[in-house]
Amino acid sequence: MTRCFVLLLLFLFSLVGCTSGARLAPLPPDATVLCFGDSLTYGTGAEPGSSYPDELARLIGRTVVNAGIPGETSGEALARLPGELDRVQPKLLVLCSGANDILRHMDLNRAAANLREMVKLAQGRGIGVILIGVPHWGLGLLPTPFYATIARETGVPLENRVFAKILAQRELKSDPIHPNSAGYRKVAQAVAALMARSGGV
Repeated sequence: MTRCFVLLLLFLFSLVGCTSGARLAPLPPDATVLCFGDSLTYGTGAEPGSSYPDELARLIGRTVVNAGIPGETSGEALARLPGELDRVQPKLLVLCSGANDILRHMDLNRAAANLREMVKLAQGRGIGVILIGVPHWGLGLLPTPFYATIARETGVPLENRVFAKILAQRELKSDPIHPNSAGYRKVAQAVAALMARSGGV
């Protein structure tokens, strides 16, 4: 099965699950993608080589750099991001941050401001952005509202459902807040589908 055919299938599947109609510039074959965030990006709970950035690289045929740090808050991420952009020089930033702010009951207005600043920082350098939302853990795995607000304000594609779907299924998670290898594979498929729908690949 060719990579193009796989991406076509992911695109068709994404018509139900994708949450944004924003567009991306097409990624050249030699482009680098920076996946930036916390343990959900790092791949906590997965077998080595099975984080969602690892799986995404296989799906889209581009270099994908995993810049996830477990336990990092959005404020810490904002401070770290400029150095990572300098180091990696990506064409696309896949941003998944804020989970630790939510889990630690930190100020979500501040978390939203930090994420908004990270998106604008990348856009100011001409870097495309995909935003991945994480659910609000509580009585249910409900979407955290500020991700959709930021995506709408900044005009970036948003995947806001995949983590909630995965963490609601015991067979796809390694603990209550982290996917396992199979779960991260589904995250990568959702991101690749969003990239295909948005014109990035």
